[in-house]
Amino acid sequence: MPLEPRESDLPRVRGALRFYKVASIITGVMLLLLCLEMIVKYGLGYELELGGPYGVLAFVPRDTAVAVNLSTGILIAHGWFYVVYLFSDFRLWSLMRWPFWKFLLIAAGGIVPLLSFFLEARIGREVTSYLERRTAASSPSVEATTA
Repeated sequence: MPLEPRESDLPRVRGALRFYKVASIITGVMLLLLCLEMIVKYGLGYELELGGPYGVLAFVPRDTAVAVNLSTGILIAHGWFYVVYLFSDFRLWSLMRWPFWKFLLIAAGGIVPLLSFFLEARIGREVTSYLERRTAASSPSVEATTA
């Protein structure tokens, strides 16, 4: 018999799901930016510079940025958002008491482009329907209260 969340954890599951959804979208967007940045940097040989001599925002040849290097900033920001995403994944996974492979699957959403968007929708539906079933099962039916 698979483990299920404890009754006392159900309100925390709702909060963990909201946190996971936000972290998933932010991480997915940052990963797409990172992929685009890698194509521009290694494929085309340019980096994105903020506030340099070529203007407020400009592409400059690789390794020549003299102002704020946004290409490096995107890399660092994605790394930190991925840590937040892993925390949200762990929190939801532990409250739902899922098997470990599911934790790994959700964690892959932050390193496989576009996967976080699909997983966010799928996991969101799965947890929401589970919470609705649990709420319906625990609340007394209308017929039982009128009898």
